[in-house]
Amino acid sequence: MRQSVTITCISCPLGCEIEVTKKGTEWEVEGNQCKNGKKYAVQEVTNPMRSITSTVKTVFKDFPRVSVKTDGDVPLKDIFEYMKEINDVTVDTRLKPGDMVKTGLLGSEVNLVATSDMTC
Repeated sequence: MRQSVTITCISCPLGCEIEVTKKGTEWEVEGNQCKNGKKYAVQEVTNPMRSITSTVKTVFKDFPRVSVKTDGDVPLKDIFEYMKEINDVTVDTRLKPGDMVKTGLLGSEVNLVATSDMTC
């Protein structure tokens, strides 16, 4: 059986329309103009990954929430599980961008880091 999907690649600024077709156990990729497009397209149809940006609570009245992001991508199918853990975090120290908020989310190698400055 042949199944095909068309996606817009976000691997580089070109934004190529890529057609990904499964032929047996192999993936055929057409339309990518850079070498990263094939890898992105196959991953997007087999195991899409995303980074997470959010906010977490703090104990500070003058800064009740701090913005955060993951320092790596996580499987799209697991986003809600990651968000449950992120939503349980409360920061009790003043942070600056890049400071570690939580390591090893859901037992993975992906960490949560601050993206705003609470020290100003």
